[in-house]
Amino acid sequence: MMTEAMTARLKPVQPGRTSLVAVLDIGSTKICCVIARLVPRAEGKSLRGRSHTVEVIGFGYGKSSGIKSGVITDLDKAEQAVRTVVGMAERAAGLTVQSVIVNVTAGRLGSETFSATVNLGGQEVERGDIQRVLKAVNERSVRPERSIVHALPIGYALDGQKGVKDPRGMVGEKLSVDVSVISAETLAMRNIELVLHRCHLQIEALVATPYASGLSTLVDDESHLGVACIDLGGATTTVSVFAEGQLVYTDAIAIGGHHLTLDVARHLSVSVADAERLKTVYGSVLPGQADERDLIAIVPVGATPDEAPGQIPRSHITRIIRPRIEEMFTAVRDRMQATGMMDICGRRFVLTGGGSELTGLPEVARRVLARNVRNGRPMGISGLPDMAKGPAFAAVAGMLIYPQVCSQEFSEPRSARLTGTDGYFARVGSWLKSAF
Repeated sequence: MMTEAMTARLKPVQPGRTSLVAVLDIGSTKICCVIARLVPRAEGKSLRGRSHTVEVIGFGYGKSSGIKSGVITDLDKAEQAVRTVVGMAERAAGLTVQSVIVNVTAGRLGSETFSATVNLGGQEVERGDIQRVLKAVNERSVRPERSIVHALPIGYALDGQKGVKDPRGMVGEKLSVDVSVISAETLAMRNIELVLHRCHLQIEALVATPYASGLSTLVDDESHLGVACIDLGGATTTVSVFAEGQLVYTDAIAIGGHHLTLDVARHLSVSVADAERLKTVYGSVLPGQADERDLIAIVPVGATPDEAPGQIPRSHITRIIRPRIEEMFTAVRDRMQATGMMDICGRRFVLTGGGSELTGLPEVARRVLARNVRNGRPMGISGLPDMAKGPAFAAVAGMLIYPQVCSQEFSEPRSARLTGTDGYFARVGSWLKSAF
């Protein structure tokens, strides 16, 4: 039963009203906190789903500590890292944060689609009928060790006629619903809750990282025609597929940009810090004409100050990085083919995340995935510092957009207690109070 639900308890922002929101991106290589003001905007031709513009008033950013692949590995270090970053954002905004929207990458993110049908007996569809069909979905099982992060209705069908957006008031015999349920392992997310409680912060809502990245980087036509968004993070690569404007699939693979750094460090026998610099400055996945002639100085681990640095051609770094990148895209392709998502995502992929800034990445992705590929950057956010306007901050930008679209989800009253603390998981009840 889908009782351990963690769908958004977040109240959707009211049209025509300004509100404040704080988001926290807990990653494997960086932690970022943004405090922003959501200001109502007129309906425009671009970014049609957004009812507000986002104005950033506080920004904090720092190196991640005590976290690996989105999982908490050291409570004290993680608490200190979160406190530092949230404190920076609070000082910049001139206010104190009490609750935050947090991203979820840990806990083997996965998605399933559930369907259910109820009889109407030729009557009009009322709110109670929608509640009944959602209860029928609730009877399908999610494994007990997993918890729901999002429950998004993909679409309703009336008497087999698909594509119904809002069935209320229509007449029919049978009402069906398809719900995309994104879940993750409960224990991994409880540890995130523990860290935030130690920082005296409440979790306002959890957002799956691939969903947030898609919200900030995709344009309207892409998400309606079918598109996959790949977020190349520090230690994890996440995938989301959107079709008909809705999120239909998510997945996460435990390979990220930090693995490329470790490959460079091991092959060249240099420190991790030097390997990161070499990857960032000279790294590419496409061989260049002058790469064999361009020599790069490297200092081996344990070298004495008077020792002369070694030299390697630039092409050597390309040969180290490229196999790992191809492995990453092959894993994404194989998983999507196994679930039938390669057909649903159409012919388009969008790359985002810090790892997507590697030179030549779209070309290699095109060859491995056999699809059109473009780089995606967060859109429609004003006030971010220059360093935060790149693809590495796509998930942060998506979490700022999330309050404008969370009304599509199912949420439930805060009642049952799951943990000993009165926190986010402690307030989880039945997930079936519809957002209608």
